[in-house]
Amino acid sequence: MNSEAPLAPEATSPDSTPKHDAHTTLAAEPTAADEQARAPRPLGVLVGFDGSPNATSALRWAAREAHFRGLPLTVVSSFTIPPAVSGYLESFPDAGGQTLARQATEKTLNVARERLAGHPGQVTYRLEHGDAAGVMVHLSGSAELCVVGSRGRGGFTGRILGSVAAALPGHAHSPTVVVPHTDEASVGEGAEAISTADTRPVVVGIDASPHSRRAAVEGARTAISHGTRLHLVMALPPLTTAAMWYPELAAREQAMVQTRVDDLNKELDVEVGWIQAQFPELSVIGTVEEGFPVNVLQEMSGRAQLTVVGTRGYGGMRSALLGSVSRELLHHATTPVMVVPAHD
Repeated sequence: MNSEAPLAPEATSPDSTPKHDAHTTLAAEPTAADEQARAPRPLGVLVGFDGSPNATSALRWAAREAHFRGLPLTVVSSFTIPPAVSGYLESFPDAGGQTLARQATEKTLNVARERLAGHPGQVTYRLEHGDAAGVMVHLSGSAELCVVGSRGRGGFTGRILGSVAAALPGHAHSPTVVVPHTDEASVGEGAEAISTADTRPVVVGIDASPHSRRAAVEGARTAISHGTRLHLVMALPPLTTAAMWYPELAAREQAMVQTRVDDLNKELDVEVGWIQAQFPELSVIGTVEEGFPVNVLQEMSGRAQLTVVGTRGYGGMRSALLGSVSRELLHHATTPVMVVPAHD
């Protein structure tokens, strides 16, 4: 079922979205019961679309995810005209800048309709006036999940990790998935395409912080809806390079590494037990991987159908508001990456 949404007022930019500082604390750790008690968000899976190949990959992924989760799908395209261009176009009496931009965006939404021919669930199409990143942030509070392509034509992404894909994960009020371009068939995202099974795991980078537990909960929900397993990963960064220059230190350093591995495995057992208690039907494994967190997750993302990280944490996965691990992973991952906010 397809429906149209009316033109909405111009959305705010990401800079005007309230931000949480590094000292923000969570009132309580998330649980599966908390998620079930929360009222459903009406937009379901929200995907930004500008007609580019990357946006088409995002549209395909979002359609599958909406189907797996039993949620409505909302496709949004936005338009805005820079002042200099607007002034030039307004000099033509029969073709105002806003009118031309709106017409072009309507054509883009028509492309999305063609791509979603045969989609078995509810689909709503929204044409919005405003900056693409601001539109997505504004609507994210009414969505369960936001989805964008990693780059595009400048409306919904642009540049290597485009402006929307770079800005949205750190400002959205819901988890955000950034989807890289794939070479799969891009026409007719109907039931046959959606039903294709993907047995790869959902990988979650964790550090035992409350923020990473939010990421684990989102990863678990996704794994269950996809009928696959959850893989929790802790990273152990290298201690030093001193052993390269002072061989006599090698044995002591190796002992320190093994002690830290043992400690992390104990922490990981706690996290696996915690998530297993929340989702008893889920198959969960946990591993400690030696290496810098971003390198570990990049390598593992190639064997995962989705990699999940939080916006902040501590220890091996520490990051500021969309910090180094999340940013680097978004730049280099070859499969979709979900970034889960500390608060939604």
